[in-house]
Amino acid sequence: MPRILLHMCCGPCAIAPVRALQARGFEVTGLYYNPNIHPLMEYKRRRDALAEVSARLGFKVIYKDDEYDPQAWFRSMSFREDNRCFHCYAMRLERTAGMARRGKFDCFSSTLLYSKFQKHEMIAGLGRDLAAAGSCEFLYQDFREGWKEGIATSKDWGIYRQQYCGCLYSENERYARELDEPPATATTGALTIPQDGDDHA
Repeated sequence: MPRILLHMCCGPCAIAPVRALQARGFEVTGLYYNPNIHPLMEYKRRRDALAEVSARLGFKVIYKDDEYDPQAWFRSMSFREDNRCFHCYAMRLERTAGMARRGKFDCFSSTLLYSKFQKHEMIAGLGRDLAAAGSCEFLYQDFREGWKEGIATSKDWGIYRQQYCGCLYSENERYARELDEPPATATTGALTIPQDGDDHA
């Protein structure tokens, strides 16, 4: 049975890829390495959701909580914001490829290839480039074919489903229009700001 190390970004995105790989005869091991997910409680919610999925589908997961370092992630994205997805994908896939080689896996891949909202061809290209430099193959499969299945199953199981990619940049893009709406408790009239020397009591 060939062994694959599959980078996983969350529980819902793992369902269809794992099922597809298991159907092909792979022994799947997941890798949860995602320093891009912010804030910490969001990271934990996605990690816990993945644990639920792994228990249901019967595969092991390596959790790299000891390498969850948002500060290092933000430093690596600094001044690269316009092309941050490339560098973010590369960081996670490089770690996956390295661990796959050291763990003697036959191949590696990522559940990022499942999402219709990710840069699919960029991810596939990075995976192939990383495999060319090592002894472990990159397994490409268009997991988007199981998009509807993954959504339906995660809802049926009650698995936590996130509303943005993971980083604070994507969270801001997802909810930016919320700032266009006035506060729910807004009242008419101007707020007077005390000036120096005024009685603040």
